[in-house]
Amino acid sequence: MATSKYQGVILAAGQGSRMGPFGNRVPKPIAPICNKPLAAYQLDHFQALGIDEVFVVIGHLGHRISQTLGDGSRWGLTIQYVEQERALGLAHAVCQLEAEINRPFVLMLGDIFFEASQLDGMVREFEEEKAAAVLAVKRETDPEALHRNFSVVLDDAGCVRRVVEKPVRAAGVLKGCGVYLFDLAIFDAIRRTPRTALRDEYELTDSIQILIDYDLPVRAVRVIEWDMNVTFIGDLIACCRRQLRALGASELVGEDCDIATGAELVETVVGDRVTVGHPIRLERCVVLPDLVVAGDHDYSDRVFTEDGVFAASDAH
Repeated sequence: MATSKYQGVILAAGQGSRMGPFGNRVPKPIAPICNKPLAAYQLDHFQALGIDEVFVVIGHLGHRISQTLGDGSRWGLTIQYVEQERALGLAHAVCQLEAEINRPFVLMLGDIFFEASQLDGMVREFEEEKAAAVLAVKRETDPEALHRNFSVVLDDAGCVRRVVEKPVRAAGVLKGCGVYLFDLAIFDAIRRTPRTALRDEYELTDSIQILIDYDLPVRAVRVIEWDMNVTFIGDLIACCRRQLRALGASELVGEDCDIATGAELVETVVGDRVTVGHPIRLERCVVLPDLVVAGDHDYSDRVFTEDGVFAASDAH
């Protein structure tokens, strides 16, 4: 029986169309980051927050997600799966949960890999400010990174005054990072949210702006140290390299692997049951499970999948 003050939500229904063939087989929320599904890191965060009831909204290849994450018992919590039958945006995905959510909830986007310091700071801000929403943000000076997420504008008192989805011109240097804490007022805001002309979807940022426009307190907390909106196959390399640093490791090799004597692995992650047949150098590479690296030359900045070898710069 759930006993925590907060519920957890992961939105995991996206299609990963820009991941190429990999995205047609593997949903982004279970893309491997250092041989661990992306969403498993989010469940770790929920566990650390004391949240014991999590809802995962699934769609594209949803059965793969439920098979991978299971019932949540590995994290000491329960997971329930709710299907979003039509991909109509993040606000629409959240709306699928209205019958299930009965108290404030922490929401994470299933394709965001992040490192956070004191994520419970969002909870403190929520309770101390009696907020309707708290947004996890970080300072971001890269316009492209802002364009892949949303920008957050504060007033002089530190309240959020405006949120802009995928801004063409950044309105500031605070970026929303796909982690939110909402009270139940968000559902009324979603009901008032129109479809956007640009993407024909119900945008969660529009729902947040409705909260703001109705003078409900929306706050932002800088708790995200690093984040990546996993969009392209090469983003797996950046995420794995970051996690290797967090682990204090220069390489990670999965179980039941056969690595040729003399092979060098530098900032490289090798999945389970992989064979590297020659004494080559793999630098900044990710090798997915059950593959044979048969080439006799060195590789750098590559992702090895069953559909082929892709450069970190490849965009699909």
